[in-house]
Amino acid sequence: MKSRDTLIRLKRFQVDEKRRRVAQIEMMIADFERMAAELEAEITLEEKKAGITDLGHFAYPTYAKAAAQRRDNLLQSAHNLKGELNEAQEELAEAYEELKKVEILEDRERNAERVAAGAREQAVMDEIGLARAVRPR
Repeated sequence: MKSRDTLIRLKRFQVDEKRRRVAQIEMMIADFERMAAELEAEITLEEKKAGITDLGHFAYPTYAKAAAQRRDNLLQSAHNLKGELNEAQEELAEAYEELKKVEILEDRERNAERVAAGAREQAVMDEIGLARAVRPR
């Protein structure tokens, strides 16, 4: 019984760790996408200031070029993290299934113990009833 409790605690810990990992990746993706959107706004502002939107133009703002490269890198990183997020979500689902299996086994074991205890109690009551019925009056 003690080892089953320890196993359940371990499985819950693993589920919590996987859940934290998923949340962490989701936050990183959101941060990257937010930063990319901010850079996009800065690029648009720089292009308006310069009056040039053609990336190939010789006078295209250097800052806008650098910001566009950084934005592209952030979006690529976010895209890569989405693959990692899918893996982390699958691992979380597997860990959750393992936890549920252990919890179901624990519930079955407890129910079996309750049934056995009820049967023992009923047997004791039956013996008392038989002893009273057989006893001379």
